[in-house]
Amino acid sequence: MSVHPQPLELAAFPGVKRVFRGSEALAAGQVNRYQLGRKFQRVFPDVYAPVGPLSLQDRTVAAWLWSGRLAIVTGQAAAALHGSRWVDPDVPVELNFGNNRSPRGIITRRESLPAGEIGRRGGLPVTTVARTAFDLSRRGPRRRAIADVDALANATRLSTGEVFAIAGRHPHLRGLRHVADRLDSVDGGAQSPRETYLRLDLIGAGFPPPHTQIAVARPEGRWYYLDMGWPDLMLAVEYDGEQHRTDRARYYGDVVRLEYLASRGWIVIRVLADHRRADIIGRVHRAWESRLGCAAG
Repeated sequence: MSVHPQPLELAAFPGVKRVFRGSEALAAGQVNRYQLGRKFQRVFPDVYAPVGPLSLQDRTVAAWLWSGRLAIVTGQAAAALHGSRWVDPDVPVELNFGNNRSPRGIITRRESLPAGEIGRRGGLPVTTVARTAFDLSRRGPRRRAIADVDALANATRLSTGEVFAIAGRHPHLRGLRHVADRLDSVDGGAQSPRETYLRLDLIGAGFPPPHTQIAVARPEGRWYYLDMGWPDLMLAVEYDGEQHRTDRARYYGDVVRLEYLASRGWIVIRVLADHRRADIIGRVHRAWESRLGCAAG
């Protein structure tokens, strides 16, 4: 039976956690300077971890320790702690902390942050779901911000009403003017950033906002779920990731699924990563016109 080497290495240093402050470990006699330099890697000033790849969780803990345990985790790192998927593991860790000389890999901001907008996740102080959504919605490019909040909404019970309430309490924070537009475009049914971008492209082309995760009854009381579309027209658009082509079992299931949906009268437009936006819109437009023509006839 194989054993992962990381716990074994840490077991040789009683009391040392996976991510720790070097000065504290030295003072406690848990490591000596030679071991600190050879067995561990410096993540941030005075913060160390075992040599090897680090997760976003590792780097978030490291950033918090670097702050002297005083900072509040915010932004995408906070979203990941709340369960958001599709967060880039190499994203800088954002902290609400009064230090304008943060090391590479950490972004610090000192903003108004009442106690009611702070919680704890994974043992760390973190902005609440609503405050995290508020911060994500007012920073960065529009499409990316909407995708980030979509992911947070997909992972949590995000209430946009709570986010708007937070916006009302912080009338002077930077980026506030973006919040309403971006929140109005959020849909927690998105299962990936690509699905968010596809939905936004459809809306931008003039189509009504599509429903997401459309349930279609199938035999034996089970359901198929369509990424997005318009149930009244029985027209759906789906984004197919690489796994749809590389996973044999999934590919087989897709064939059976699409045949069943077609038998029920659904048109399903399948979109791949290398499809051009104009071509996608054209395909959806032709299917839309076909449906309207059938309805008129």
